[in-house]
Amino acid sequence: MAKQPNIVLIFSDQHRGDALGCIGNSAVRTPHLDGLAGEGVAFKRCSTNSPLCMPARASLVTGQYVNEHGAWGNRNEADQHDQSHVRNIRDAGYCTAVFGKTHFKVPQVDAGHTRDHEDDLHDWGYEVAHEILGEPTSGNYYSDFLAERKKLQIHENLKATWKMGQGNNTLRPWEHTPCQLEEDEHVDAYITNKANEWIAQYTDERPFYLQVATVGPHPPFDAPARYRDMFDPEDMPTAIMEPPADPVSPQVKTMYGRRGLPDMTEGQSRLMTSHYYAKIAFDDALIGSVVETLTRKGLMDNTWIIYTSDHGEMLGDHRMAQKAVFYEGALNIPLIIRPPGGTEPWIANGLTDHLDMVDTMLDAASAAPLENDHGVSLIPKIEAGKGAANAQQGKDVTFSEVRLYSMARTDRYKMAIDSVTREPLELFDMENDPNELNNLVNEPSLSEVREAMLKEHFDKLLHNINKAQLEVAQAGGIPTAIHEDYPAY
Repeated sequence: MAKQPNIVLIFSDQHRGDALGCIGNSAVRTPHLDGLAGEGVAFKRCSTNSPLCMPARASLVTGQYVNEHGAWGNRNEADQHDQSHVRNIRDAGYCTAVFGKTHFKVPQVDAGHTRDHEDDLHDWGYEVAHEILGEPTSGNYYSDFLAERKKLQIHENLKATWKMGQGNNTLRPWEHTPCQLEEDEHVDAYITNKANEWIAQYTDERPFYLQVATVGPHPPFDAPARYRDMFDPEDMPTAIMEPPADPVSPQVKTMYGRRGLPDMTEGQSRLMTSHYYAKIAFDDALIGSVVETLTRKGLMDNTWIIYTSDHGEMLGDHRMAQKAVFYEGALNIPLIIRPPGGTEPWIANGLTDHLDMVDTMLDAASAAPLENDHGVSLIPKIEAGKGAANAQQGKDVTFSEVRLYSMARTDRYKMAIDSVTREPLELFDMENDPNELNNLVNEPSLSEVREAMLKEHFDKLLHNINKAQLEVAQAGGIPTAIHEDYPAY
């Protein structure tokens, strides 16, 4: 057994933070994640550093704010030669591996096979890379797998229907069809099966750092039919049906125009949630298979297991779908950390974010810290336990950024600004308005709050902005990119 602990990061896509049984959601079914939480700590108020795939993933790998690495949207790339927590863990003596979705590169037409780009992942620090992409214009290991089973066209047809709908009618989120492939042919089953094979066959004397990066529960909400049968829409919670509050920020106007659901009924809301929860339940079962493989291999006493997601899902809240806004549905993400051998379970309510996960993993690996560091290792908090004086304390502020908008979140207030002009756009009192129904950005009595947030938090956040990358983002990013509103995954 390796002296240094193994680290397994299970990293999903678009899992909102309130969709976990272990934090009190009785409608969703997550027994395997709840099992990890039953031997670890669930951090209830964890925020993504960006409510969009590529910026969030760039922040997780680099440990930097979005304005520093410069991948402001899905058409901007961070530099793989920048700092990387994966590289530091590798240099501490670990075998580093990733199976699944990385999404560091902007999807390009005729990009070739993912194996042609493995050097980029090696630059980030991954020694072993089995990357999955979803674009029909590129080849990857999953498309090879389906082609061997003569199922690739079925998959491509389903993707085309999800993206473009039938005829001129784009599918609404509650109209997504269940998976038409065998369960073991679903992309998330493929990813976890490959990770399980790798763990089972691992014989290196070095400890390993493994990322299992699923595609789900990102839409389409295409769980196999038997998982859908587990959920009665009538038992599902209804979304926050109120539309975005005036004054509506440009950021929200943009996403509402793309993903707004103005005519959604409560019944459609509950149906959508049932499909989403079915996808979560399916992925939860796959996560259970990874834990089972670690258990069979006798690794649970020497392995840190961390579960989180890149960002959340609006799921009809404020009549919106998907992400790229700072509402809690898109911002709040799950975070479960199970230390080697487990610990007495508890729920932490302090503010935390992706950057704290970075420092936690570096700490677990005894790896060198990142030069530009904004996180705090959560290991001392976990080891101290729920009875410690600071158990429920977190960061004073967490930050999130996307598409040239920046947000600061304190215990009480959440404020969003234009990252370039610093104009305040949103201000919510999260203590008295947890559903974010009243945008107080123009409230005269809160002028001192706004000024304090700008000076104390946003000046700190934006003092080291990457000006070259900012210009790229302002110009629209990489011009030959496949349109970011319709990524396959």
